[in-house]
Amino acid sequence: MTRAVLTLVLIGVSVCIVAGSQVWPVPYRRFDHRPKPDPYCQAQFTFCPTGYVNGSIPLMKDEDIIEVFRLQAPVWEFKYGDLLGHFKIMHDAIGFKSSLTGKNYTAEWYELFQLGNCTFPHLRLDVEEPFWCNQGAACFFEGIDDEHWRSFGTLVPVATISGSMFNQLAKWIKEDNNTGIYYETWTVKESMAPNSTLWFDSYDCSKFVLRTYQKLSELGATFKKRVQTNYTRLFLYSGEPVYLGNASSIFGQHGNKSLATEIHKFYFPYRPHQSFKELILSIMDIYGKSVLLKTFYLFYNFEYWYLPLKPPYITITYEEIPLPSR
Repeated sequence: MTRAVLTLVLIGVSVCIVAGSQVWPVPYRRFDHRPKPDPYCQAQFTFCPTGYVNGSIPLMKDEDIIEVFRLQAPVWEFKYGDLLGHFKIMHDAIGFKSSLTGKNYTAEWYELFQLGNCTFPHLRLDVEEPFWCNQGAACFFEGIDDEHWRSFGTLVPVATISGSMFNQLAKWIKEDNNTGIYYETWTVKESMAPNSTLWFDSYDCSKFVLRTYQKLSELGATFKKRVQTNYTRLFLYSGEPVYLGNASSIFGQHGNKSLATEIHKFYFPYRPHQSFKELILSIMDIYGKSVLLKTFYLFYNFEYWYLPLKPPYITITYEEIPLPSR
């Protein structure tokens, strides 16, 4: 990628940026291994409490016939019932059923430390750099909670595969999980127009399901054509993003002090555990930065980008993405 260095004055901050043959959307960065989470990151709800040790997935006999299920339910259905379902904020997963053993299994990919921690950082008094608890990972466990998925969501068969295909898929899931380590909430586009430029793509539960369906198709699975499959997406709308740098170039002794201060100010209203008065002031601050100043700082691939926001600024969609065809 060829980049030329430019200087941009951004909201009163002098920023050194790069420009040139930028690829859009920015490719999601993969890693050669999954690091251990920092002890500072604590989950309100335990990640994958009934999953197999070390993310292992049981092998099936090659001759087994495995039914594949589409699973979808409102986010936090266990706590709020169908509330978020009315806004089409849905969580996606995949179910499997062995014909030889009769056992059911669930595979899903979600945040290790809940959605808020993946979307916004912690600002610690003793650390200048914003601190992110944004790992996401696959969870594979025995059983399908029929009531959870059927009450307000979806539990429907979408394909049938062999045990041999399942074992190949299991190997791929572990590789995918160990190289794709962080959750990304936002999808960033130029506008709501169907063919507008996609700047950044999300990396969340629905994208895991879509990747898994695609892998099954590559392995030879045939999907049921009449099943409609919709997915929740959270969009930001922006003009062409501006690359700002990584943590070491922005924060610390040799960083850009003015830009570091602006990023801190931007994330401050999103801090957790606010009083009612603080929350009202934060909402006003968020509105001022996002709508009036049209400013958003995105953390992607462990780098920071400036987004010059455009109307309608943010939307939640429930888009149909068809099952793979061969």
